[in-house]
Amino acid sequence: MFLYNRVNKVELKQRLAEETFKRKTISFYKYHILDDPQEFRNNLFHDWFPLDCFGRIYVAQEGINAQMSVSEHHFDAFLKTLEKYEILNGIPIKYAIEDDGKSFYKLTIKVRPKLVADGLDDGTYDVTNVGKHLSGVDFHNQIGKENTVVVDMRNYYESEIGHFEGAICPEADTFREELEIVTDLLEDQKNKKVLLYCTGGIRCEKASAYLKHKGFNDVNQLHGGILEYARQIKSAGLEPKFIGKNFVFDERLGESVNGEVISKCHQCGTPCDSHTNCANHGCHILFIQCSECAKKYLDCCTPECVEEKSTGKGRKKEERIVFGNSRAFRKSLSLLQLENSK
Repeated sequence: MFLYNRVNKVELKQRLAEETFKRKTISFYKYHILDDPQEFRNNLFHDWFPLDCFGRIYVAQEGINAQMSVSEHHFDAFLKTLEKYEILNGIPIKYAIEDDGKSFYKLTIKVRPKLVADGLDDGTYDVTNVGKHLSGVDFHNQIGKENTVVVDMRNYYESEIGHFEGAICPEADTFREELEIVTDLLEDQKNKKVLLYCTGGIRCEKASAYLKHKGFNDVNQLHGGILEYARQIKSAGLEPKFIGKNFVFDERLGESVNGEVISKCHQCGTPCDSHTNCANHGCHILFIQCSECAKKYLDCCTPECVEEKSTGKGRKKEERIVFGNSRAFRKSLSLLQLENSK
């Protein structure tokens, strides 16, 4: 048995489209020291591939971080495989808010140096000294209280389409950058109650420990992240304090929490929260695009990218005009419209 995918993307997506059964999109993570991450990775692929499991799973010596799509008729068998491993036995599983069963089309399991690319030396602070874990309801009840600050620990392109009411949403493109910005922004608020949140909770594990190391006295984190918050709030019959859409790292690119659209198309300014990658493979930048602009620009981010995609004529990097959600290329809507009118 080969321990990696051997079928091309087009065929895999076609197979997914033709499936007659339903799937569940789930995620889980756990920090746990692994003696042999590569062997663990191989064993997981051997267990999950025959069960029609898809997903993006990262394994490191410090643990596992997984986003997966599992067929419903194999779901019980999948859960049984978790019991085989100390790290996975009893691990909390989070379920997608909105799920069309098309979140992943292949099984990818990679061994990485770290689960979260934070750029930090873990030996310089106690990574196990994390903040207090709050349930979704407890986190919900703390929002808006005096001497409390809510901080979004995700990247800018995530918080742009959805975030908690009144949250600080730093304009960061990487988690490492996010840590630096948050530390500086809250330098004079170390005695306040800090509420951290992210998609599933894993980034807050590192962030809370880092902030405590930097002298913050009351650090709290949303246990299970936005995914678990949405489930608990719905179950409790409460009105969500998360507005907009939760960005997810799979084919869906997002799932609505409260039905509101709080962001705009990067090309025309109409309300829109649909992320896409520029169809010009020489660009491929992530940006927000409405259906009308997708037709007008052939799924590209600028007229220049439309031309490059259509003609196959490349340009030098310094000549390329790119619009998107990376700070290096981020532009105001007015500037883009000015360029497009030329």
